[in-house]
Amino acid sequence: MELLNVFILIGSFSILLLIGVPISFSIGIATVSTMLMSINTGPALTTAAQRLATGLDSFALLAIPFFILSGQLMNRGGIARRLIAFAKVMVGMFPGGLAFVNIMANMLFGSISGSAVASSAAIGGFMVPMMKKEGYDLNYSAAVNITAATTGLIIPPSNVLIVYSLASGGVSIGALFVAGYLPGVLMGLSLMLIAGIIAYRKNYPIEPGYKFKEAALKFLDALPSLFLIVLVIGGIIAGYFTATEASAVAVLYTFILAVFIYREVKWRELPQILLDTSSTTAIVMLLVGASMGMSWIMSFENIPQNISTALMAVSESRIVILLLINLVLLLVGTFMDITPAVLIFTPIFLPVAVQLGIDPIHFGIIMVLNLSIGLCTPPVGSVLFIGCGIAGTSIAKVIRPLIPLYMAMLLALLLVTFIPEISMFLPRLFGY
Repeated sequence: MELLNVFILIGSFSILLLIGVPISFSIGIATVSTMLMSINTGPALTTAAQRLATGLDSFALLAIPFFILSGQLMNRGGIARRLIAFAKVMVGMFPGGLAFVNIMANMLFGSISGSAVASSAAIGGFMVPMMKKEGYDLNYSAAVNITAATTGLIIPPSNVLIVYSLASGGVSIGALFVAGYLPGVLMGLSLMLIAGIIAYRKNYPIEPGYKFKEAALKFLDALPSLFLIVLVIGGIIAGYFTATEASAVAVLYTFILAVFIYREVKWRELPQILLDTSSTTAIVMLLVGASMGMSWIMSFENIPQNISTALMAVSESRIVILLLINLVLLLVGTFMDITPAVLIFTPIFLPVAVQLGIDPIHFGIIMVLNLSIGLCTPPVGSVLFIGCGIAGTSIAKVIRPLIPLYMAMLLALLLVTFIPEISMFLPRLFGY
């Protein structure tokens, strides 16, 4: 019966995804179907409803709608334009400088907004036309924007790291936030390395430098936006507030910045911003609740324990097991959104990682970094679709210039996986 239930769970979920059913409904239907086979009909439906509700009963999850609202305010408050100007001052003078600017601006905006999709849309909307005007290949420009947008999922504050904290049973959100900095920067630098090589080979133009006064003015204009990173992470590290409280502080700060300082968000726009935030939050929370229900039925059927046993039977080598886990997650990332993937696969792979002596903080960064790569790959890469739409090109045309950048992301993943200090240096430095 146990094997049949596993087949029903995985089979029904896969079929529903293939025929285009939204992932949250696919997860919920597959979960309820398996419950109906596991226990009698009455308790099955009651248990499914209970698991969906209790999966959302977490104080840490309150941070997600606040960070989404903060990102919405940032997206409409002129933040992207100022960060692009600041990035041009910092890295625009290198060969192929606009590609460097695209990557750095995505790193900054992504870390502030916490959303790869928002970053791809906001930065790509400015940078892709600018790069095309300066003679860059349109598809290459789109590929740079698509891959760079994912860095914001690693560099805090990150909603996905909050979700991992929930799925892992309470790994410190503050520790995860701090741990994400170096891997996120490494990802950005890896992309810049490839962008620099491509720029040299294709003789892309170098941006003219700025005079000191002009550079200083652009820095000062972007400084209030950059200060949000210091405010949120500094407050968490110093112990002034928790990650959830920091998200509320971020909303207050971005509201003041967008409405009163930059004055690019009007009062009449606030209802629409709140509505968009509510819609995005509802989608995320439905995914979380449904995924927690699936995680429960998987535990009920002993799926994580069986997979752990099977992995350890394949090899006792830490390197081999980590490579296998990364390969599975890379495959999962191509057809599943990052939030449900984290919620479903953390209970499966985290016990294996702990058994191998891997710190849960380090493993969380590996998972999020790995699954963020899937956002750039077909068939369901949300950032890939947004980036192509912003650039006005097709996925087929973007794939070729995307491959070397994709290889750079894989290189960063391998370095983070097998050099734990990249993730753990800062958490240990700050006493986590």
